[in-house]
Amino acid sequence: MSADLQMDDNLFAGLVEEHQASLRVFVRSLGVEPDWVDDLAQDAFVVAYQEMEAYDLGRDFGKWLRGIARNLVRNELRKQGRHRRILHEGLAEHLLDLGDKEEARFDVGHVSALRDCVEQLPNHSRELVRSRYYEGWNASILADKFEMKAATIRQTLLRIRRQLYQCISERIREA
Repeated sequence: MSADLQMDDNLFAGLVEEHQASLRVFVRSLGVEPDWVDDLAQDAFVVAYQEMEAYDLGRDFGKWLRGIARNLVRNELRKQGRHRRILHEGLAEHLLDLGDKEEARFDVGHVSALRDCVEQLPNHSRELVRSRYYEGWNASILADKFEMKAATIRQTLLRIRRQLYQCISERIREA
């Protein structure tokens, strides 16, 4: 492996680390089924890696990556006979159209606020959020891990999401 290729791989690894959380948030915001968010985000990184030679280092990598993800979601909408990865086709199409018009509305500052708010959660809640959204475990697996019922896990996550929403809203108003 040449030094140039190694440097490119190191650069790309840094970009993946920097953008992975915000890309997952973005993909989820397009109406993708929660169980498929990580797969589509990973697919976006694979496409980005394959197209890295065409990427202009002067461009916003996050915006370029979100464009790739948006196209992957569009492709999912077009495919026939595949497993359903999209929550609601009409809603996803609306969110994609909205995103085309208002790319600037996706604010990385919101992701930063989310990280801060997650850190403020009690340990048990923070571990539940990490296991569900970072590790990608579904409610059944979490129920076993946390020795709770799957319905209780879903209800707890709903409450935590509401708490996080309020925390993020407050932080955004303060900024």
